[in-house]
Amino acid sequence: MLRSLCAAVALVAAASFTARADDLLVEKKTFAMPSYTTVAGATIPNVAIGWEAYGALAPDKSNVVLVNHFFSGTSHAAGKYAATDKAPGYWDAIIGPGKAIDTNKYYVISTDTLVNLNTGDPRVVTTGPASIDPTTGKPWGMRFPVVSIADFVRVEKALLDSLGVTKIRMVAGASMGALQTWEWAAAYPDMVDRILPVIGAADADAYLTGWLDVWADPIKIDPNWNGGDYYGKEPPLKGLAAALKIVSLHALQRGIVDEQNGKTWADPARDPAASFDAKFRVQAAFDAAGLARAKVSDANHFLYLVKANQLFAPGGAKSLEEAAAKIKAPALVVYQPEDLVFPAPAVEASIAAVKKAGTPVSTFRLDGKRGHLDGVVSIVQAADEIRAFLDR
Repeated sequence: MLRSLCAAVALVAAASFTARADDLLVEKKTFAMPSYTTVAGATIPNVAIGWEAYGALAPDKSNVVLVNHFFSGTSHAAGKYAATDKAPGYWDAIIGPGKAIDTNKYYVISTDTLVNLNTGDPRVVTTGPASIDPTTGKPWGMRFPVVSIADFVRVEKALLDSLGVTKIRMVAGASMGALQTWEWAAAYPDMVDRILPVIGAADADAYLTGWLDVWADPIKIDPNWNGGDYYGKEPPLKGLAAALKIVSLHALQRGIVDEQNGKTWADPARDPAASFDAKFRVQAAFDAAGLARAKVSDANHFLYLVKANQLFAPGGAKSLEEAAAKIKAPALVVYQPEDLVFPAPAVEASIAAVKKAGTPVSTFRLDGKRGHLDGVVSIVQAADEIRAFLDR
């Protein structure tokens, strides 16, 4: 049970897959820029992100599929870094030789975002508040410029430009990755052939913005956060663990949480009715999962990711309708009707707006018990639809 809850905190499906002899072996690479100017006009020196690729780039560079990760994810979408790795990347079920996104045909690129959460992962390369500001020799902290989903995409475009890629066969991504996917379609309509947004709408509405604030609040009330000035000091681990606990529960559905926990006590010898220190199993499981995740994450990066999601506006649009009018690439929208993070009405409003603007949209509804998390752990359900859409 705890393993599945840890996966929910990270929105990672690694625990669902078993090792195979034909796993892709992938290499993590770094893309660096001497400086980057944000959409808001701030300059960030020494920007670097990690990326990896699966398959081979065609001579005419026309077979690129770009995959964007979710809020707490990384570039590791498929394959393994070493044969001894316990599990492959989170979308390995659909990326690889002969799979829905067939690496015998397509060159699949996946990147770490700016302000990536996973600063404690030695394979993650990102620039954010935990990075060193070359003008001071110290971590940026909250002096790091605010960045948006559009900035994530602009840095990705700079990577593709460096590879000589001028056309993308498909852009795809789950959750926050879906936001990047919509942004790509709106900002670079002539570069993107088709899009696959999974469990994500084309709009950051007030409901999502409010929920993101709920995610962030535990960090800001942890005294160790200290306005973001905690590097070299005691980090706000309790606040970050609580934030990740909220993300974990929000990403799941009521049924699976109840099924896995019921009202069982965490310790059979300690009745929750007897003491506030005695917990139910669901409390202890989410607490442990949040803390484990927090130990490899950075609190300021979490806050910057929250802000980037709240600022989401595809192509700089002022409304969903304006965003939809910018999108020309046919879309396959995959969503889960019981999703609590991006509820079905929000996704369906995006579908309707894009259709009304005259762009073809097809849909696939995932079936499962995990709500938002089904966009990662159950994505294989959509494999045939994805294959046909990509090859069309």
